[in-house]
Amino acid sequence: MTRRNMAHVVRAPEEIVIYFSLPIMFVLVFGYVFGSGMSVPDGGDYREYLLPGVFVMTMLYGLGATATGVAVDVSRGVVDRFRSIDMARSALLVGRSGADLLRALLEMATLVVCGLLVGWRWREGVLDALAAVGLILLLRFALTWVGIYFGLVVPNPDTVAVVVFPVAFPLTALSNVFVAPDLMPHWLGTVAAWNPLSATVAASRELFGNPGTGGDSWVAQHPLPLAVAWPVLLIAVFAPLAVRRYQRLSR
Repeated sequence: MTRRNMAHVVRAPEEIVIYFSLPIMFVLVFGYVFGSGMSVPDGGDYREYLLPGVFVMTMLYGLGATATGVAVDVSRGVVDRFRSIDMARSALLVGRSGADLLRALLEMATLVVCGLLVGWRWREGVLDALAAVGLILLLRFALTWVGIYFGLVVPNPDTVAVVVFPVAFPLTALSNVFVAPDLMPHWLGTVAAWNPLSATVAASRELFGNPGTGGDSWVAQHPLPLAVAWPVLLIAVFAPLAVRRYQRLSR
């Protein structure tokens, strides 16, 4: 099932181009056009502050591809055909999550290369950089289960964007992806600091050795445990929901 889903990606490379275009555009616009006017609480280059946020943002918007792929399989009766043959009931969902994780790894490799081309660097050792990538992929794995659940509950593939975008856009805007929470109004900064995306972004900035978000709050001082806790919580909530919804499809 993982091989089947990856074959779809290879046969539709335009999807990869579309999903890469948005984060690359953000790097160019915010890094070069607005970068000189943006401040980082701890000082440092804004592009190095921005890139870890772009990595995480790409993982978030990837759940749209997950939800769309699942919704298409459901609407075309592919899921019903797979359920009627002699195969593990978990194969479809596990195969989808495995394929999306491989796709996310490809996206990360491409974005790291783009980041290096625009001047981003990791300042710590290779092991710390790999740990940062691991945290980002862990979040993507958790978001995959969110996307699978959305894909199983939407009535048709055309409504996926209607569901995903109103969720993804506020999560991106109310986070530390582009602006540090300390520069926001207090109540808005608190919301941004507790955003699951902010935890992974802050932890990856710390591991990459890039400029951080600053702050003396508990959230700002402990990004690493939160970067693990949030994805685990998302998996614990949405994986059972997705499995239950999948089991109810033929009833």
